[in-house]
Amino acid sequence: MYVADSRASTPARASADGAVRPPAGRRRAALAPTVLALGTVSLVTDVSSEMVTAVLPLYLVTGLGLSPLGFGLLDGIYNGFSALVRLVGGHLADRGGGRHKWVAGAGYGLSALCKPLLLVAHSLTPIGLVLAADRTGKGLRTAPRDALISLSSTPESRGRAFGVHRAMDTAGALLGPLVAFWILRATVDGYDAVFTVSFCVAVLAVLVLVLFVPGGRGAPPPAERPTLGAAVGLLRRRDLRRITVCALLLGLATVSDSFVYLLLQRRLGVPDRWFALLPLGTAAAFLLLAVPLGRLADRVGRWTVFLAGHGGLLLAYVLLLTSWHGTALPYVVLALHGGFYAATDGVLMAAASQSVPEALRSSGLAVVQTGQALTRFACSLLFGAAWTVWGDRAALAGAVVALAVCAAFALTLRPEETVTPKEAVPA
Repeated sequence: MYVADSRASTPARASADGAVRPPAGRRRAALAPTVLALGTVSLVTDVSSEMVTAVLPLYLVTGLGLSPLGFGLLDGIYNGFSALVRLVGGHLADRGGGRHKWVAGAGYGLSALCKPLLLVAHSLTPIGLVLAADRTGKGLRTAPRDALISLSSTPESRGRAFGVHRAMDTAGALLGPLVAFWILRATVDGYDAVFTVSFCVAVLAVLVLVLFVPGGRGAPPPAERPTLGAAVGLLRRRDLRRITVCALLLGLATVSDSFVYLLLQRRLGVPDRWFALLPLGTAAAFLLLAVPLGRLADRVGRWTVFLAGHGGLLLAYVLLLTSWHGTALPYVVLALHGGFYAATDGVLMAAASQSVPEALRSSGLAVVQTGQALTRFACSLLFGAAWTVWGDRAALAGAVVALAVCAAFALTLRPEETVTPKEAVPA
């Protein structure tokens, strides 16, 4: 599946700030078909998953009467449990010498099977188990998918490739809440209908993956079988260690999306029937900015863009704390929220790819993702507990202070990315 990229015979150059400079006179490489196929899979999958995500906070807090602490626990499971299996998914993909597609496919399939189980789960424990299984599927698929994107892209276009993928992914995130909103308004048993349609769409995504993403048949296994110890040992690399530490610290101060939407609803008095539309603002900003910010990261430095994205998130939190109640508040907050994801999600993976060898690409990216997901899981628990004990404003004020401190520390750990002369791309 992978051969040396003849286009990379002239080394790409990386500046001290992580910007990758292509050789003079070189034309910008076209995106690989694998990137576009995986983008389609992610688009369809996100329609399914965001249908559930859009209604889940309201379903749990209003429909089932969970406290903010109980919701924080479930939200932490939903957003952080995948961290426990990301290393496993990355390891399995690397050991096979071309199993990235099939490990990712198993993850997509498991998540699809969890959707109809929400129809019969009506209390904290069974819902927690279903969400844990769903996030296990996400954990299995994320690192192999991102490794495929990384391996199919040249170093100087990697930010753009991840930006295009994330833009397609976010198009699904934009459509999902719209579909959920329409279903809730058009049906009597709205939540059950949302979960049923979500399952059908998830199955379609798995079919697209199986039919259109290259499977790597005939790819030789690596000379030395990658191990989990070797993956963790990548942290001895100074740049990757710094990237992981920064992702971990900043994740610890990143409030869950669902809490942001609940805070907006309370500040503005948004009716329950309109709640499912709040994620659209985040998704729209992400969709519009993912590709431009990916290209910008390739030019001016990925770490610069990554930290700027957290600065935008900090501003969004501050606006939620102010007494401003203008009609523009939700639009500004959601635009900053979506811009944060556009500047950090794919950009972080593009930056980490520069410090991970091809044979351990999936496992190495999983190391970074695991640290970030675990700390975001902790943040959901802490924020939910703080909200329950001290109230939403005190909890958010604590998050603002934590994010400011972590961002300042991450600025001092600015890593220097390096680029190897040749990269592997799909044949």
